[in-house]
Amino acid sequence: MSKVIINSYEEFEKMIGQQIGISDWLEVTQERINQFADATLDHQWIHVDVERAKVESPFKSTIVHGYLTLSLLPYFWNQIIEVNNLKMMVNYGMDKMRFGQAVLSGQKIRMVAELHSLVNLRGTAKAEIKFAIEIEGQKKKALEGIATFLYYFN
Repeated sequence: MSKVIINSYEEFEKMIGQQIGISDWLEVTQERINQFADATLDHQWIHVDVERAKVESPFKSTIVHGYLTLSLLPYFWNQIIEVNNLKMMVNYGMDKMRFGQAVLSGQKIRMVAELHSLVNLRGTAKAEIKFAIEIEGQKKKALEGIATFLYYFN
């Protein structure tokens, strides 16, 4: 799916209630999991101890940190949409976020996003993006929620 290009609030508004796009698949490797563990100081064995996870984990594998999955939203979002004519864009909040299923090391994930709502706050666009992180070959989502961004158009 090609990237959606938005140049104004009015163009953005036309997408309310519609799917904006789907990102590419991304394999979450053990190396990425280990790097995230180092960056966040979260070295829980279920994420980083491959041999122990094979024996003791109900998943029989290490699993991706939930917050690593969440932290990939900007990467996926930038594959889906390009918003031009901005002074800046800031993260505003997360709502109704739920982790539905663990992502195993080596699995591929992607994001599906739709514009849930858009409100004009005196020239600032408050966009609520309903997102789902899918796991390749799985019906249950890894993560779902609503991400809210503030877009300050020129």
